[in-house]
Amino acid sequence: MEIFSEYLKRDNFLLAVDARIKLLFALGLLAMVLSYKGFFFPLLTVILSLGLCLWLRVPLRIVFMRFSEPLFIASIIVVLKVFFSGKELLFYLPIPYSKFSLFTLVAHRDGLMEGMQIASRILGAVSIVVVMGFLIPFTEFISALSWMRIPKGFVEILLFTYRYIFVLMEDAMVIYNAQKNRLGYSSIRRGLSSFSDLTASLILRAFEKSEQITSSMIQRGYDGGIPAIRHRPFKATEVLVSLLILTVLGVIWRV
Repeated sequence: MEIFSEYLKRDNFLLAVDARIKLLFALGLLAMVLSYKGFFFPLLTVILSLGLCLWLRVPLRIVFMRFSEPLFIASIIVVLKVFFSGKELLFYLPIPYSKFSLFTLVAHRDGLMEGMQIASRILGAVSIVVVMGFLIPFTEFISALSWMRIPKGFVEILLFTYRYIFVLMEDAMVIYNAQKNRLGYSSIRRGLSSFSDLTASLILRAFEKSEQITSSMIQRGYDGGIPAIRHRPFKATEVLVSLLILTVLGVIWRV
């Protein structure tokens, strides 16, 4: 539960910066990472982001959990690019698959470089999102999205998702503990069966809760409109410092 909790956000001066500025800064940096032709700038972004997470005193376990899935996807992409894309030979690996036959697995140098480039973009983009998750409280993030004229339907779905994901997580933990106490995960076969039952139960509960929430909100006069949040004026110092940092990163990006 603590992975999604506001508890991870520490008191520091970056939290006081306007969420709109942080969001626009992140979008600009994200555009530079995705458009960079190479892997130096994305990897530099990853290093800076990890350093910022350490400065924010975020537990390493939480940082690793947030990077685990993107890191796995990036690794798979590198492997696929190395062995199934490119023309320049890097090495080859003969693999016997029968008594008289060999299968040669060929690695390509240009495939490796292309895979590293894609992987660095993935990790660089994820690192920006992770840091923004620690620096922008969810309510301020929603307010910034509304200010950017993001469609109200998207903002509304995001609000309900964030609100009720914790409810579903609590239900999932109750079901999981009940299954575990009944040796539902004592073997691989029983574990897969228990996990499928858990998933099916959560889907059914999600539909039930959605109907209950819709009925209760309609009865309370909800018409789909979200009250607008008044934003304070931008501070000149915050804008100038953000532009200065973004300009320096832009120079590095061009180089």
